[in-house]
Amino acid sequence: MNSDTSNPSGSVIYLSHGGGPLPLLSDPNHQGLLDFIKAAVPLLIQPTAIVVISAHWECRQPTITSAASPALIYDYYGFPEAAYHIQYPVQGAPAWAEKIFKCVENAGITAQLDNQRGFDHGVFVPLKLMYPQANIPCVQLSLVNSLQPELHIQLGKAIAGLKKERVLIIGSGLSFHNINAFFAQSTSATKAMNEAFEQWLIETCSSSLLTESERTQRLLNWRNAPAADYCHPRAEHLLPLHVCYGAAGAAAKQVFAFEILGKKTSAYIW
Repeated sequence: MNSDTSNPSGSVIYLSHGGGPLPLLSDPNHQGLLDFIKAAVPLLIQPTAIVVISAHWECRQPTITSAASPALIYDYYGFPEAAYHIQYPVQGAPAWAEKIFKCVENAGITAQLDNQRGFDHGVFVPLKLMYPQANIPCVQLSLVNSLQPELHIQLGKAIAGLKKERVLIIGSGLSFHNINAFFAQSTSATKAMNEAFEQWLIETCSSSLLTESERTQRLLNWRNAPAADYCHPRAEHLLPLHVCYGAAGAAAKQVFAFEILGKKTSAYIW
């Protein structure tokens, strides 16, 4: 784990949120995630509100939760009964939802509000770890189901102004997300592929030797990264990072590397 504490007021964070509810169930394979959360939260702004872009919500166009009291969506299966009784009574933020909607629309991207949807586990699991008091209002912003990297960077740029109003932007995904690989026996070859992609991602997100144009091109063409198809058969757990980069527009200030379920993963603060 490496952190540069010269700027302890990060307003954008991409995190690897782990396997379903397991981080909240004392799973030993998520200790690295718990340690990361403990180290990361003090480096973030004290937010007036939070917007989360979760890997677990895709829509035809960017969609923003606008309910005042969103329910929790237990969008996982096969876990202990306790996983379906987790509570996180955080309030929504209709006024902030409207602001985010206008930001996206003003950027020329058609968006919509949704006053029915609750918060999926990509939202409430990390937030319960980060802010257990559930006292910071939250809005969720969907991915777009075309899963185009450029659009998600543009989406991040559209909401970048929220940082000036002390809104914390969280991209919630997993830097390694191959479900079959989590349940398969690791080999020297699979470990090498996991590590190669992580090294590429850390360099892409944090290297001061890259220009922002070069960094953008790498993220746009992330499928060309080493072992990209193995580490991300589908893009949805990586694209919250693209939104974060679009909102930040610069190299990450802090980089965290840790293991989840035996796989190398990473997280970034801007």
